[in-house]
Amino acid sequence: MIYFLQTQIDTIAQSGAEVLEKKPIDTEVSVLEFVFKGGVFLIPIAILFFYTIYLIIERYLYISKSAKNDAYLLKEVRTHLNNGNLELAVGATERIDSATARVVKEGILTIGRPISEIESNMERSAQIELGQMEEKMGHLGLIAGMAPTLGFVGTIGGVIKIFYSISITEDISIGNISGGLYEKMISSGAGLIVGLFAYAGYHLLNGKIDHFMLNVQKQVLEFVNIIQRPHGN
Repeated sequence: MIYFLQTQIDTIAQSGAEVLEKKPIDTEVSVLEFVFKGGVFLIPIAILFFYTIYLIIERYLYISKSAKNDAYLLKEVRTHLNNGNLELAVGATERIDSATARVVKEGILTIGRPISEIESNMERSAQIELGQMEEKMGHLGLIAGMAPTLGFVGTIGGVIKIFYSISITEDISIGNISGGLYEKMISSGAGLIVGLFAYAGYHLLNGKIDHFMLNVQKQVLEFVNIIQRPHGN
């Protein structure tokens, strides 16, 4: 009896030692490997991601350059107009590469016409500048809705494949279902991330454009006041 117990104890101890000696299973997966498990729908989502980043940077730089406001522009224009020198006033606007300067230039070129016509021409010029700033902005709005949809379609397609595989193999183990499902959910997550970038970029850029239009309205009003009261009376 004692020999039997001793044998069992030795067996258990040996088994425990073997378990301790076993190396832990390496379950870590690199980010790149994890992303590649998302399936073929990650390709268009990745393309949309890089295009979104390009659009945000390109539009931001263009809008920032065009919407910059020179606080001394109208003061210089007022001085030249008070001296009756339209050419120098136009030259002052041409030295500044901004949408506001081009709108003011349009007002200077129409001096002598009725005030309502001058305001109308300046507003049309502002609308042209606005249209150029909003160019391709619709793409960001489209991507904000398209990228998550692509991700969901990829996930649904993957789920269909999982259940089709189950119907063929009759293997309904949790490991089989969860293993395939988490891979397909990657496309949904990626689509939501790209959509979030596009949505945020769209609204941030629109905020800069709205700020520009507010400044233009102020510039138009101030320019009209300069024409009507050239000496600031």
